[in-house]
Amino acid sequence: MRVPPAPRMMPKEGRMPDETVLVVNAGSSSLKYELRDASSGVRLGRGIVSRIGHDGTSLRYQVTGSDPVERPLPGASYADAIAAMFQRFDEAGARLDGLIGAGHRVVHGGTEFSTPVVVDDDILARIDALSSLAPLHNPVAVECIRLMKERDPDLPQVAVFDTAFHATLPWEAYTFAIPQELAAEHQLRRYGFHGTSVEYVTGRTAALLGVPPAEVNLIVCHLGNGASITAVRDGRSVDTSMGFTPLSGLVMGTRAGDIDASAVLFLLDTVGMSTAEVATLLERRSGLLGLSGESDMAKVQSLAEAGDEDARAALALAAYRIRHYIGAYLATVPGVHAVVFTAGIGENDPSFRAEVCTPLAHLGIEIDLSRNALSVPDDGLVVGGGPIRVAVVPTDEEAEIAHHTVALVRTGSPARPAAAADHSEAKENA
Repeated sequence: MRVPPAPRMMPKEGRMPDETVLVVNAGSSSLKYELRDASSGVRLGRGIVSRIGHDGTSLRYQVTGSDPVERPLPGASYADAIAAMFQRFDEAGARLDGLIGAGHRVVHGGTEFSTPVVVDDDILARIDALSSLAPLHNPVAVECIRLMKERDPDLPQVAVFDTAFHATLPWEAYTFAIPQELAAEHQLRRYGFHGTSVEYVTGRTAALLGVPPAEVNLIVCHLGNGASITAVRDGRSVDTSMGFTPLSGLVMGTRAGDIDASAVLFLLDTVGMSTAEVATLLERRSGLLGLSGESDMAKVQSLAEAGDEDARAALALAAYRIRHYIGAYLATVPGVHAVVFTAGIGENDPSFRAEVCTPLAHLGIEIDLSRNALSVPDDGLVVGGGPIRVAVVPTDEEAEIAHHTVALVRTGSPARPAAAADHSEAKENA
């Protein structure tokens, strides 16, 4: 593992670099993108097309150092969104003749893709075949890659998979205790998500702590509207809270997290809910929303401070679930250097970090409340100096995607060694 850069600022005097890389993140109804300096990773501009396929579609774009520009794109498709993206680059004076590649966030790589890849027609078809594992995200990523290839057949398109960093999970961490023939036939196993973020944060935390990246042991808490925890041993993922889908694990904004499978069967067989109704319940109506009536952590915090008991209970449960996983991963990873908080809630909510960590002093996790209240710099901040330190490290998935894209385009190899574990050996040693 290498230590990634922490790019945040424009080049001196706003000079456009000779070579750039485009980062594309296609969501279920959005298209986010950034233009980066190919050498430094510095962000030159960013944009988002929101509500694709719905009323009120709009484009918002910002050149770094300038005010954002917003315009309506009524009825826009993904093809329209990509055309608008390039049109806006032209209007902003971005030099796309130096564009060396486009890196795409792809949510699911299944068991096939454990490293980023340059996409040809065969690989695109294989990514598309994994759409049943991520039906909201893989199809639109495939569509956007195809549209970009049609627009410029000579521009390398690189797929960077959210699941790839977790390809090192040992057999006992990724295997479900069900008949293995059935599991193999339908690819039923733990995959893990947020891997691109965790990979970036792992490298940055190693630099912050002064530990060689290949020796760093961490528990990384990626806490946003979607949330997960990953156990990192010697710079590699060895366990993670999300599983076959991003539904399992922590209490999230609208997702239930861990739930007894029998409760799902009860909802289907006894309550009489349909499969679609149960899916909507667990994915869109549960988590903080189901517990408190609000999915946004800041709003839940405000309600709790005003005395709302449901909000207080929601925060307590969310913090408890995180501590539950931290305890499990302390048993999994010897010599943990730090518990790391990242993503929207992890980076910006000191009161929730304190709620998580304060009860863990008996485990050597001690948070310094005065340091915890400080603003977090781009390269991170240590906010607890016990035997197991507590750190806050801002994530930058786009920087990680850009780095992998440049490495593949320039050298033909990913930015890190192949992460796929020898699962047969791990099984024998389990």
